[in-house]
Amino acid sequence: MANRHLCRSIVMQSLFEWDFGGCTADLEEIVKRNAAEFAPGIPDTDFMVTLAQGIADKRAKIDEVIVAAAPEWPIEKIAVLNRTILRIGLFELLFGDRKEVPPKVAINEAIELAKSFGGDSGSRFVNGVLGAVYREMGEPGKDQTSKKKEPIDITKLPIDRLIGAVVYTKTGNGVRLALLRDVFGKWTLTKGHLKDEETDAEGVVRKALDEMGAVIIEVKDLLGENEYLANTEDGGKLRKQVRYFLAEAKDGDLRPGESGGIADAKWFTLPEVIDLTMYDDILPIVTKGVNILLGKQS
Repeated sequence: MANRHLCRSIVMQSLFEWDFGGCTADLEEIVKRNAAEFAPGIPDTDFMVTLAQGIADKRAKIDEVIVAAAPEWPIEKIAVLNRTILRIGLFELLFGDRKEVPPKVAINEAIELAKSFGGDSGSRFVNGVLGAVYREMGEPGKDQTSKKKEPIDITKLPIDRLIGAVVYTKTGNGVRLALLRDVFGKWTLTKGHLKDEETDAEGVVRKALDEMGAVIIEVKDLLGENEYLANTEDGGKLRKQVRYFLAEAKDGDLRPGESGGIADAKWFTLPEVIDLTMYDDILPIVTKGVNILLGKQS
């Protein structure tokens, strides 16, 4: 196991070098050079090369997961070291052989790399992102109760405010909702930060167009406010507060945006929405929007 930890550190250094250089160099050559220099007594170069190349091949998919798990941190704003360690941990967590590397081992190995090379703040950030993904996966391989954590006083946390919307359109057969599917396979609502001097309505119009290609006609009822905790890169927490509106859009084709974390965008009839897998915290928002729409149809 110690040898594998050293191998992962070589992979991390190699991916860091490869990423820092614009991802144009021969990755296998970098891995073998670093292995010869820093781990000359370990013959397991095949493991290192396979792991590094697998991460490189799946990098776009892995980065989508990072964006979804830490939406407050654009991928290019995450420190290269933390980003590299996250890619290693997520590759082994999502695409690795669980018999060879159980999910908890993949997470712990990544955290140890972050502690060794990035300090406490980096390890907390890596732990937060990988933990969020692990929970979304249903905590596979969980075999013991987690240690009790100290409660967080949310009143002392900074607040980050966003806007979002339940987007709908009128059709000859009634009403359809526009929803987004994230990389975890769940259907959710468009949301995002406001720009400087932008009103809530202007922000809803912009985000709906950017994230799903929906052209908003009118922003209507305020449906409510949703709040959740998110990780910061220094390992802290902040409160995300999202104000959701009901917004009418033109009927037309939808397409997922290019910002990352979004796999699909699609219209659904109201009966179809019932069978979709959604996040628990947005269900009340969607339900309120649907009830308003049903009232307006009667």
